[in-house]
Amino acid sequence: MSKRPLAIAVMGAGLIGRRHIEGVLSEPRTALAAIIDPSPAARDEARTNGLPWFANLAEALTKSGPDGVIVATPNQLHVANAGDVVAAGIPVLIEKPIADDAAAAAGLVSRAEEAGVPILVGHHRRHNPIIREAKRLIESGKLGRIRSINGSFWVAKPDDYFEVKWRREAGAGPIFINLIHDVDLLRHLIGEIESVHAMESNAARGHAVEDTAVVLLRFENGALATFNASDAVPAPWSWERSSGENPSFPREDQSCYQIGGTEGALTIPNLTLWTNEGRPDWRQKLTKEHLPVTHADPLTLQLQHFCDVIEGTATPLVSGREGLATLSVIEAIKGSATTGRTMFLKGKSHD
Repeated sequence: MSKRPLAIAVMGAGLIGRRHIEGVLSEPRTALAAIIDPSPAARDEARTNGLPWFANLAEALTKSGPDGVIVATPNQLHVANAGDVVAAGIPVLIEKPIADDAAAAAGLVSRAEEAGVPILVGHHRRHNPIIREAKRLIESGKLGRIRSINGSFWVAKPDDYFEVKWRREAGAGPIFINLIHDVDLLRHLIGEIESVHAMESNAARGHAVEDTAVVLLRFENGALATFNASDAVPAPWSWERSSGENPSFPREDQSCYQIGGTEGALTIPNLTLWTNEGRPDWRQKLTKEHLPVTHADPLTLQLQHFCDVIEGTATPLVSGREGLATLSVIEAIKGSATTGRTMFLKGKSHD
């Protein structure tokens, strides 16, 4: 006899919340237990489409009994909303970032661990088959010891993007909104980050938040990375434009990460491997190999993984601790850009 679908509630019916709602409705393993959002617009849209709607989690828990909850509310509400879910003993998937403050996130993670409630953080790119293949290759030793990484996020966000007030204010900007994805992937692929040094500029638009940032990262394994991010440059070198992951962005045949090791180099997301035929030698011809990968929607894969976690057959790929670690790197980058100091992830800083 087939198992019943898992009942999943979605808190927050904004842009990303709607994508999660669509995913839950499309996935054979899940059923939509509730849309939880106090806004009249969310209520009216849910009722128009015949979907279950509740103004708050307490009502949903009483009437729908979800097996899992996806928190897709604004960043500043993540800790409070997810905390309520954890208190109810229900597994929770929190959209990235896990919180808007690392200290608050640490408290949430500790409470969940004490209660034995799993937290997943929505760094969905880790579920992308491209990243799975890149990680497999790196762990195989094919690149040797990773020594240097170069990454970029260059896009041109249009003027109307900034008509929304919060996007012009502190807490927005490409470091917190976009670079957090890239930092999470670098941690996943290369290892823990030891220190960062960063600069930022708002010269393109003059908003209270940066439009451009350059970051140096040192990993605990000795690898070094540079990352250049700007949302004021029309260019093809970003995950959004080169991965084909989101159909909202036209795809370009380019890469946004270059990972170099003692035995070879890899570009991502086009998965091109460069090696010498014999021993590494800059005088010798390089060979180029395109690694095959079967593409799939990472949000769908993330939801399926959430189902496995709810059923107890998997542990979170991006746990609360992982989400907290990535957020801590982003806070260090912002701290370095503000102070001009190198920030160490264990709390130290140097001029």
